[in-house]
Amino acid sequence: MWTYRGIKVHWLGHDSFVLQGSKTVVLDPFKAKGEYKADLLLISHEHSDHLSEDDIKRFSGPSTTVVAPTICEEPLKKFNLEMKFVHPGASLELGGVRIETVPAYNLNKFREPGRVFHPKADGRVGYIVTMDGVRFYHAGDSDATPEMKALDVHVAFLPVSGTYVMTAEEAADAAKSMKVDVVVPMHYNSIVGTQADAQRFRDLVGSARTVQILEQE
Repeated sequence: MWTYRGIKVHWLGHDSFVLQGSKTVVLDPFKAKGEYKADLLLISHEHSDHLSEDDIKRFSGPSTTVVAPTICEEPLKKFNLEMKFVHPGASLELGGVRIETVPAYNLNKFREPGRVFHPKADGRVGYIVTMDGVRFYHAGDSDATPEMKALDVHVAFLPVSGTYVMTAEEAADAAKSMKVDVVVPMHYNSIVGTQADAQRFRDLVGSARTVQILEQE
């Protein structure tokens, strides 16, 4: 666990985070441990390592609101939870927490020639969560897009594994372009990516930004 400006930040592995401030925000839980119950549960897209039915059940309660892009609408129908479906570029406020969506897509990670893993047209998202005066950005599954590089946030959670998302080198480039105080690597030690990717990311960012490598809980 790491505390930033009074908000507790827990990394539960892969792209899974819990932010504990005036509200509890859970992002992309996948094979995650912990007894957290989300006020807001944010899902970046429909792939099973981000939209995990078992994890949604684990981290949600009667008062949980789920926020997800419209591409997730069908698989989420089975849950008896309040749902807010969003498009890239959306903004909403829920219980005093401001949620903004940022496009999340690939530029050069291909499923097959000419077909990327995460096309922009599908409407997958990353999130900016503003809670208690702190702006956190969770990139979801994305390359280093122009929208990402133009962001102004306090903390950014950036994928570093390559294959489906940014490499450590591409993530470092994005981190140096953004207005951000602290960057936290994610999307490693599960499915693809290793601790070495996180360490390489930290070395590449250097003194340009503070890099916080979190211990998985």
